Amino acid sequence: MKQILAIALAAMLAVPAVAVPKQRPAYRDESRPIEERVEDALSRMTLQEKINMIHAQSKFSSAGVPRLGIPELWCTDGPHGIRPEVFWDEWDQAGWTNDSCVAFPALTCLAASWNPDVAMLYGTSIGEEARFRGKDVLLGPGVNIYRTPLNGRNFEYMGEDPYLASRMVVPYVQGVQDRGVAACVKHYALNNNEINRHTTNVILDDRTLYEIYLPAFKAAVQEGKAWSIMGAYNLYRDEHLCHNSRMLNDILKGEWGFDGAVVSDWGGVHDTRQAIANGMDLEFGSWTNGLSEGTRNAYDNYYLAKPYFDLVASGEVGTDELDDKVRRVLRLIFRTAMAYDKGDGSMCSEEHYAAARRIGNEGIVLLRNEGDVLPIKTDAGRKRILVVGENALKMMTVGGGSSSLKVQREISPYDGICAAAKGVADVDFARGYVGDVTGEYNGVTTGQNLADSRGAEELIAEAVAKAKDADYVVFVGGLNKSAHQDCEDSDRAGLELPYGQDAVIEALAAANPNLVVVNISGNAVAMPWVKKVPAIVQAWFLGSEAGNSIADVLFGRVNPSGKLPMTFPVALADNGAHATGSYPGVKRDGSDIVDLEYKEGILVGYRWHDTKKIKPLFAFGHGLSYTDFSYGKVSADATEMAADGSINISVPVTNTGSVAGAEVVQLYISDPKCSVMRPAKELKGFEKVYLNPGQTKTVTFTVKPDALSYFDAEKHEWVAEPGQFVASVGAASDDIKGTFKFKLK
Repeated sequence: MKQILAIALAAMLAVPAVAVPKQRPAYRDESRPIEERVEDALSRMTLQEKINMIHAQSKFSSAGVPRLGIPELWCTDGPHGIRPEVFWDEWDQAGWTNDSCVAFPALTCLAASWNPDVAMLYGTSIGEEARFRGKDVLLGPGVNIYRTPLNGRNFEYMGEDPYLASRMVVPYVQGVQDRGVAACVKHYALNNNEINRHTTNVILDDRTLYEIYLPAFKAAVQEGKAWSIMGAYNLYRDEHLCHNSRMLNDILKGEWGFDGAVVSDWGGVHDTRQAIANGMDLEFGSWTNGLSEGTRNAYDNYYLAKPYFDLVASGEVGTDELDDKVRRVLRLIFRTAMAYDKGDGSMCSEEHYAAARRIGNEGIVLLRNEGDVLPIKTDAGRKRILVVGENALKMMTVGGGSSSLKVQREISPYDGICAAAKGVADVDFARGYVGDVTGEYNGVTTGQNLADSRGAEELIAEAVAKAKDADYVVFVGGLNKSAHQDCEDSDRAGLELPYGQDAVIEALAAANPNLVVVNISGNAVAMPWVKKVPAIVQAWFLGSEAGNSIADVLFGRVNPSGKLPMTFPVALADNGAHATGSYPGVKRDGSDIVDLEYKEGILVGYRWHDTKKIKPLFAFGHGLSYTDFSYGKVSADATEMAADGSINISVPVTNTGSVAGAEVVQLYISDPKCSVMRPAKELKGFEKVYLNPGQTKTVTFTVKPDALSYFDAEKHEWVAEPGQFVASVGAASDDIKGTFKFKLK
């Protein structure tokens, strides 16, 4: 017995052996190179686990690998704010009370700022909100080209010019991804109208494709290093763009070296074998009700789910494509969900509201200001201001499609004007017109009761009577996010304003000379009354801080500096897509397919107007200020440029007015004598310069041969032909201040 106790005591007193920890798997070691982690994880996965990773498991998530501790991947709609939570298998609201967000201005407004620093602010701010909500992929930004003013989704994009969109999308992507959230740039590509969006087959030449419709996507991939890209609904070369071999395999992953994941638009996949072979990586939304196909889980019946598994299991297809897809999804997860240094993010912070307000302030465009009606002057006694129009009250963050939001707050234009006028003016309101009094999308409601049973004549009579006694009349109208206006899944019926607004504006212009029209839209609109209205402001959809931003500009707290990112035509027939008769395409006999040929080619937007010498209502790049700017002589550091060199084009700009302000100096390049047709001029540089009264700054643009090039489809390369070029510097595409001619050797 003593011997047993002694042995037990010795065992208790003995120094325990040190347990040697198991080596951490490479895929879970964030210090290892990401490609090593990807390959290690891939080598440990079963066929079923691989299949599970490349299709959705719910409306907005895809499965990870629970056995290996690889988490799910969660997506959220953007690109203007973080979408509220929905049920697992439904679009309806999940009823959370902590999923409100800050709504940032629509991307048309961001593009109108012409300020890459503001784009970075936008990206970091929305990235922080996505991070706080546990989202890994932000479904945005959108960079489809503004081809026609009827496209219902133009408000989500960055205008008509590929250079401007390229320069603005890169910092947005970088800002989002700096916060550990993947940007999913959309909709790749040629998704330039909402009508027939699932059945439209786009027909265009390679030069148009490469010069107009691909540059912004290429910049997002190669400069912004986007981690994901979303395929489009439409077709190109009779293949849907969510599994289009040329666009995804040859161009995106081949020519551009994209190493991220291609995500389908929701319901954009149509065929298992095409999705396998043609570059689709992660499928979402093919069965939207979550209950189809009987007893099996609906997500198991996605094209890249059980049908793919069965093809591999039967030996009909190999696993090379599958492994490539899984690598890309793993890479996406390691960059986001498994990034350990991404931070916690923040939601609805005052910093984010301030960011939204600044973006709005910089993007609002002063289109017209005859007689210096603006800013509203409050230094000579108390003023009477009449606000007219439904859009002065209507919430604009709800509706419009997938970018619809549930906001913590939204300042209306009327409330913003009232707050700014407090103590200096009395503000009254007249309805003016009745538009869409509803306010609901996917279960999010505005809670507003905008019903009004009065007829158009009575509403106009009331507004006119009040306008006659006002010092200033501010009409707030335009479009909204209802169907056939600025809205996903439908295009506009025409260029004109809806709800009889033109008659209201005409009556107000006759009643009061100090009329300001604030147009809220993501699209150009017709303005038959333009010469009768002294002041016109393009205000876009401005999100949570809409009213404050509008009031900041109207009262002169902010000097407007936005410039149009698209051309406002006088009439729809002045737009190239409509002048050529190509929009909205021709339906094939015996088929649902609509063939849409881009007959205007590279002459999109101002390229069409300038080359065809068609005067616009307001030109691309147009925007006024409360101060004046003068441009000095345009000069350069050389008169000839070598093919492997560059030339610096400079111009001094002076604020000759009495208030501080910002001017967007724009550089356009022309090739007067070329073996192919070239536009009259093309944007190749811009800089937003801030100047105090009397201050002068010299703006310098470095021009390289690629800015002189066109895409030669036969050679499949960019070509700059030797000869003379013209550098035009100005304040808008129709407001050129000076030129400089130089030669390319």
